[in-house]
Amino acid sequence: MSEESDQNLNPNEEHKHTITPINGLYENWFLDYASYVILDRAVPHIHDGLKPVQRRIMHSLKEMDDGRFNKAANVIGNTMKYHPHGDASIGDAMVQIGQKDLLIDMQGNWGDPITGDSAAAPRYIEARLSKFANEVVFNPDTTEWQLSYDGRNNEPITLPVKFPLLLAQGAEGIAVGLATKVMPHNFIELLDASIDSLKGVRPNILPDFFTGGAADFSNYNEGQRGGKIRVRAKITEKDKKTLVITEVPYSTTTSSIIDSILAANDKGKIKIKKIEDSTAAHVEIIVHLAPGISPDVTIDALYAFTACEVSISPNTCIIQGDKPHFMSVNDILIENTKHTKSLLKKELEIRLHELQEKIFFSSLLKIFIQEGMYKNPEYENSANFDTVVEVLHLLFDPFKPSLYREILPEDFKKLIDKPMSSITRFDVKKADEQMKNLEDEIKVVKNHLKHLTDYAIAWFQKLKDKYSKGRERKTEIRLFDRVEASKVALANVKLYMNREDGFIGTGLRKDEFIADCSDIDEVIVFREDGKC
Repeated sequence: MSEESDQNLNPNEEHKHTITPINGLYENWFLDYASYVILDRAVPHIHDGLKPVQRRIMHSLKEMDDGRFNKAANVIGNTMKYHPHGDASIGDAMVQIGQKDLLIDMQGNWGDPITGDSAAAPRYIEARLSKFANEVVFNPDTTEWQLSYDGRNNEPITLPVKFPLLLAQGAEGIAVGLATKVMPHNFIELLDASIDSLKGVRPNILPDFFTGGAADFSNYNEGQRGGKIRVRAKITEKDKKTLVITEVPYSTTTSSIIDSILAANDKGKIKIKKIEDSTAAHVEIIVHLAPGISPDVTIDALYAFTACEVSISPNTCIIQGDKPHFMSVNDILIENTKHTKSLLKKELEIRLHELQEKIFFSSLLKIFIQEGMYKNPEYENSANFDTVVEVLHLLFDPFKPSLYREILPEDFKKLIDKPMSSITRFDVKKADEQMKNLEDEIKVVKNHLKHLTDYAIAWFQKLKDKYSKGRERKTEIRLFDRVEASKVALANVKLYMNREDGFIGTGLRKDEFIADCSDIDEVIVFREDGKC
């Protein structure tokens, strides 16, 4: 066998895969996965306040928007063109957006986050964009686009939201190695704080929960890691035997509140006769006390031993510049306000360009008709478009200094495409009036650009005037006294002692009874020699 044939025995020898250790593969795969979960799943972007699935739902709703309600199932199906993770995650995210009652108008049973009731199936509920969303969230001219996951469609990188949406809605997400928990804030207070920020005053915003209740924000730490919020239900004394809970803490439901009260009663922490859930349009949990039990002590015990008081640890993490960042809510508001101002500037610049183009072409058309250029023999006898351009350039030469930009061939194309009927019916007076209106609007736009801060302040004020009805603060800001569990705990166990063997406890029922106590009391025993 020849040397050449020997070399061809294994023609794929040189194409063998490079051997990579398994630990190296897992390291790379883990980093890719972690980066994907952080950037594309769990953490919202600072500019529009949305996670990718939420952004795709909003884009899909805008794409389908005709002013009428759409079946949620149809919206989910359309969103799957942009979101590769299935209909369940899209449906859950859509319900969460709807329940926040800002971006989506809802029809049907969308569930109730206060009672914990889930929404009906997507085929039974409908949605459309709210007026607020249409005005504040979208503008295709200022949106940056990218290809969808399969390359078939374009989707927004971020939506051009002109409002601190992240702080209004809040956000929660768990990624690899980090988590985010942004508290929702009050709509009106955010707009006021944005105006203050534009005036050079540093904002100081505090959360506001749709569930109401009262909250102690003394350790809020501007929403950063290490901060803590204490939130309490609103409990009132109806009479000496009855308490009524009318507002629940954020992150709880009426069901979880009732379960925690029953559990505390079973453990002897509190003593109640019965509990009724009369919640309908508003929360109403009625707690009937056992005979001889103090309502005031029971209220403190409810805060100490049940979900009527919860502690929430915020952790404000956002995506900025394709990286996760930990920021205070006040710094996020300042950044959102700056971003809104820059978007308003872009919109004004785009509008100015549109107006200038309109007045430019109107001027061209007026000159073209008034000077009778369309009757010029050289123009009429031009053999091709290039010749037409040359002739028109010569004819327009005396008028070029009065135009705001150079005349391009496509401008001439628009002129010669004008039908003769519109040329013969041209009304000079009407054209002058339209141009005057355009010039007046240009002056207004230029004035807004010159005084951009005032224009941005007016924008936030307009949103406040237009959409703030019914969005007053729901959560009362308070400083709570610490409830000492040992002082409100009921004596729910009996203490016994076996003197002979030296034992003491609650299970020695055949031995000497010492006292009634609670299961969190501390027992101190003194011996004859004075030691304890």
